[in-house]
Amino acid sequence: MTIQDYATYIAGLPRVLVGAAALFRDARGRVLLVEPNYREGWALPGGTVESDDGETPRQGARRETAEEIGLDVTLGPLLAVDWVPPGPERSRPPLVAYLYDGGVLDAERLGAIKLQEEELLSWRLVAPEDLARHLPVPLERRVAVALDVLANGGGPAELEDGHRVAG
Repeated sequence: MTIQDYATYIAGLPRVLVGAAALFRDARGRVLLVEPNYREGWALPGGTVESDDGETPRQGARRETAEEIGLDVTLGPLLAVDWVPPGPERSRPPLVAYLYDGGVLDAERLGAIKLQEEELLSWRLVAPEDLARHLPVPLERRVAVALDVLANGGGPAELEDGHRVAG
């Protein structure tokens, strides 16, 4: 196979997006959520991994967190990896979502949050039992599993659309 044949082969392979986020909590166990201005609902701090530039999921989660909420935090362990199927009518390709432990933020760190106004409207802390009212169902399931991993170990968890994969 020539280099050109190989490049053509690679160009024809399926594409998958990679996202990475951080799960931050406060001392009461509430989860930090951000409100994007480009879609309805709430999310975790994070975003798309710039894999074409050689960025890893961990690096992407840290960069996105620093950009979105102004906190440059060394992330803890990987809590979950989630295979998210394509969007409705294939509006987006499949997504592999990495979720890292951002740790517990004290009052000083919470007070230092500075939102990226180009993308975010606000932030809030939400009790785990109220996450379903704020997050899309697959993301709420992913966060619930990640919180379980933090509480009980057994991670990182392998998920498909937010559901644990039996293995």
